[in-house]
Amino acid sequence: MFGRNALLLALCLTVAFSSPSPTAPAIVKAEARYRAASTLQATFLERYLENGRVVRAEAGVAYFRKPGRMRWDYQSPEKSQFVVDGKTAWFYVPSDKTVARVPAKKSEDWRTPLALLAGELKFSRVCSKMANAPSERPVNAGDEVFTCILREPSSTTTQGQSAVGSGKAPPALIEISPQSGELAGIVVTDPGGTSIEFQFRNWQFNPALPEALFRFAPPPGTAIVNGELPGRENAVNP
Repeated sequence: MFGRNALLLALCLTVAFSSPSPTAPAIVKAEARYRAASTLQATFLERYLENGRVVRAEAGVAYFRKPGRMRWDYQSPEKSQFVVDGKTAWFYVPSDKTVARVPAKKSEDWRTPLALLAGELKFSRVCSKMANAPSERPVNAGDEVFTCILREPSSTTTQGQSAVGSGKAPPALIEISPQSGELAGIVVTDPGGTSIEFQFRNWQFNPALPEALFRFAPPPGTAIVNGELPGRENAVNP
């Protein structure tokens, strides 16, 4: 299932390189900037592609807070929420009046490891090899693109930090602004030609985010489903 590969993609946001290249100051700047922030906020565009064709696009605002909490407010094409309160991952679709609930550490949903943006950033836990990718065109002129050979997660340790496995996952592309150190985008493609892409904009570092933003209480009349969160199949076939 593509969700596993996308999960690995998301982990790229949480870690530092095992062998940082002295020729990649953008990586060093990005790691230092995100590690120093206690809270984060950004707008995002999320796209699913099959053989280069966009089959689904979603957009909204994402929030992160240490330790290990996050919230994704999807605003288009329909409203939904994805909340990780540190222990439980919730996916709520108001129009369906349902919420999926699963322990965060057991979820294979690609967004769950992104909660580690609200933790210590160590690329060495995920990238077995990094390299500049000058042939890849960045979304934003002047940004730098890197390939990351992803390791497979084998287990999850305390505070949501994932251990790494055999390294058979496909490479990801990571776009970073060398001027600001801000993460601009990530793309990963599975062997079947299906890709998931994130583009981030308007990063805010240490915004005032209340604790209540990262708690979820199902509204009255909402059906709670225990189990895995919706996967790629639902994402591309709404």
